[in-house]
Amino acid sequence: MASITINKDSIEFLKDLSKNNNREWFNINKDRYLEAQGNIIAFADALIIEMNRHDKIETASGKKILFRIYKDVRFSKDKTPYNKHWSGALKRATKQLRGGYYFRIEPGNSFIACGFFGPAPADMKRIRQDIDANYEDWQHLLVDAGLVATFGKMRGECIKSAPYGYKKDHPAIDLLRHKQFLFKLEFTDEEVLSPDFLFTVNNAFKNMRPFLDYMSEVLSTDANGISII
Repeated sequence: MASITINKDSIEFLKDLSKNNNREWFNINKDRYLEAQGNIIAFADALIIEMNRHDKIETASGKKILFRIYKDVRFSKDKTPYNKHWSGALKRATKQLRGGYYFRIEPGNSFIACGFFGPAPADMKRIRQDIDANYEDWQHLLVDAGLVATFGKMRGECIKSAPYGYKKDHPAIDLLRHKQFLFKLEFTDEEVLSPDFLFTVNNAFKNMRPFLDYMSEVLSTDANGISII
């Protein structure tokens, strides 16, 4: 595995930025920003290589998966111009492979997340239909040893009541109420700076595969199991 480590100054830069979130300070420290950004891009490049050993990642480079540090403040009450974190998202290749991977590096708030943040209405309908018909399969899926050991329980926003067309006493009502299907793993700054961090992130994402593979099948077939792609 490629030995790419998050540099300490890539974290320290963010700490200093959070205290000096203005254009004047940023311009003075532009060289620090570029060096830190290059380090995170190198980490993302290495992560893509490792991920492609067990999945198919569409995004070609770490630079393309990394989100901009410059904030869009047009609709935000917080008008500070820069994000206080590094983050990026890896997209799975082809229409058959569903779900995504996300990482965020922020002092005191680093984490990875994966799953389904905002399913389209057609996808949401298909997911709920599968939960309704196969909720025992879902129960087994969500206690997968690797998944639970890595991420614990599934997270995500839920609607307050039963979705339209389903009874409140449905045996899988807790699953049916979900409108997001997310898994999250948090890290300390020390863990982020560890030489093993790349391995840890890659392995955690790999442990998501049973869930992502199941969801890919649900979202790429109709109720009769016929491919809709």
